[in-house]
Amino acid sequence: MDREPAIPEEIRQIAAQCRHYAMCKIDFLETGLCPPGEARPYVSFFPQGRMDLCDGLAKGIIPLTEAAAEIISSCNLCGRCDKQCHFVTGMRPMRVMAALKEYLDVYLRQGRKVVKIEEDERLRALRKIVGKEWASNDPAVLFTYANDPFPLASIRMPRYVALPEKRDEIVRMIQWAGDSGVPYIVRGNGGSVFGFVFTDGLVIDLNRMKGIEIDPDNWLARVEPGVTSFELQKKAAARGLRVNTAEPAATVCGNIVCTGTFSTWANVYGVGADNFVDMEFVNSRGDVFRLNDKSSPNVFSFEHAVLPSPGICTSASVKMHPTTNDEEGILVPFPSFSQAVSFARDLSRRRIGLAVGVLGGHYLSTFMSPSAELAGRIRPVLEEALGIEYMVFVVGDSYARSAIAGMVPAVIDNRLFRILMLGLPRLAHRQWEEFLRGFETDRYPYEILFKEEMIPFLEAILSPSPETFAEAVDEDLWEFYARLYRRSHMTDLVWLNMFRIISSRMSRNKHMFAFLIYVPLNRMDVIQHIVDEFKRIGDRHSISNDYGFLTPLDLGKRGILEYDYYIDHTDPSESVKIAKAMIEIEPMLDGLSASVKGVKSLKYIFSQGCSRKESWLYT
Repeated sequence: MDREPAIPEEIRQIAAQCRHYAMCKIDFLETGLCPPGEARPYVSFFPQGRMDLCDGLAKGIIPLTEAAAEIISSCNLCGRCDKQCHFVTGMRPMRVMAALKEYLDVYLRQGRKVVKIEEDERLRALRKIVGKEWASNDPAVLFTYANDPFPLASIRMPRYVALPEKRDEIVRMIQWAGDSGVPYIVRGNGGSVFGFVFTDGLVIDLNRMKGIEIDPDNWLARVEPGVTSFELQKKAAARGLRVNTAEPAATVCGNIVCTGTFSTWANVYGVGADNFVDMEFVNSRGDVFRLNDKSSPNVFSFEHAVLPSPGICTSASVKMHPTTNDEEGILVPFPSFSQAVSFARDLSRRRIGLAVGVLGGHYLSTFMSPSAELAGRIRPVLEEALGIEYMVFVVGDSYARSAIAGMVPAVIDNRLFRILMLGLPRLAHRQWEEFLRGFETDRYPYEILFKEEMIPFLEAILSPSPETFAEAVDEDLWEFYARLYRRSHMTDLVWLNMFRIISSRMSRNKHMFAFLIYVPLNRMDVIQHIVDEFKRIGDRHSISNDYGFLTPLDLGKRGILEYDYYIDHTDPSESVKIAKAMIEIEPMLDGLSASVKGVKSLKYIFSQGCSRKESWLYT
């Protein structure tokens, strides 16, 4: 018999770089979902799962099973994953999908047999609960639930995966697990990248539970646990409403429970218990309780400790908020971090604007750019040529924007933002710098360039258009990007901030390891110290690092700060670096939390996201 076929190492390395952000599981570009994944919503049938499957097959961790053959065969090479993944990470997974099909074809042509995995008694019991199609013990399915890019967690292969459709099925599975002595873990959309959703027992995947019921009279949306932020926001926006949500692929229920759901909208909508009216859980005994029941556990309280979740959330009644037709997003440039933070705090204290956030050059250039290469060229343009080190992002109505315009020397409104974004490849050429040198002034360049009278000049030199923007991507994607950016919402700051589809671009070069800390906004010295310490520790261990964002909370009394480390999660040496860095980071944050009121690492809020924000912001 011929030598057994092998997946090329180059292909395996591409597959191993999957960031596991689950963006291929939501239709965020209106390309449609991966057809097999939509029909069979195990993660293994989505592009993310096939990337893992390719890695596992290539390494010999799993055999070519019946499920593996079915998963590979189900792909029709439609190319949707290439567009979705390139938009977020710059990766082109179609090469992996095609290589998998070639691998299977050669394997079968050689007359080799696929491995049949026998059903055991426990699997039969699970299938009686959820249906034969919705529980599996096939390694090709299990492996796609066994790891994520978290560098300090190793592979943990579950014994079973099951996808319930109803709450009662969850109750019966938990009771089965208790009777069988099988540990279990719950999984939302698989977007977690912190090593928390693994077990050697049963994975309960909630991706079939997608129900959304809108209660317009009470400004509420009742969502089941498989509903993602993107899906709920789309429903709310169709009614002229808005929800405070997390990253687009994150499940609404899971994100509330795990982190309390923070975003730039948290400036006015809050965090934690501010986001919902009621939630329903199934506890570890299989009992159902609602948070508004007086006999229920008090999950509104907070304990400064790493605690388990109160149970599996099976539904949440989430608050929706009104919008006005004169809302618009703006960016306010600043030459220093302290000035930007002070201004954001002042806006929050004065109740000016809705969403507010302080962004640095790394975030701005990455968010705006369709490619990593262009982002790398744009950042020095912003910082060195224009003098913009930070920007305060604000969504506000016409009154808020008018107030802000009177407070600062320059503002980038949405019209100017659209010009800059669609002309970004030309902005990177820096041809216009010669023009700026003709102005003898002590003002920052952005104060000159972003005046109303300069708009015709910018339009002439940048030639902003979807076609110009598309020049920054691979030639075979030009038409797709040009067509995509003819849609006005793709350059609408309000829409982009509501749906957050560009947030995952932060991991375009490497996996992002995010640190989130609640801070007192009146202590700029503490905030700067935290940022400086993260940078010092990251540099000390040769870890790529950068400031993330800061959003004010509770009328500027507190804020949430993100600082990011970037690592190649496929490189073992990078795991060693981050492990050594954590030895320094954790005592640094714990020491500050003990000595400075208002400093609290998100590590301690994790799984206590339903608690009142006051419980952790002011303790």
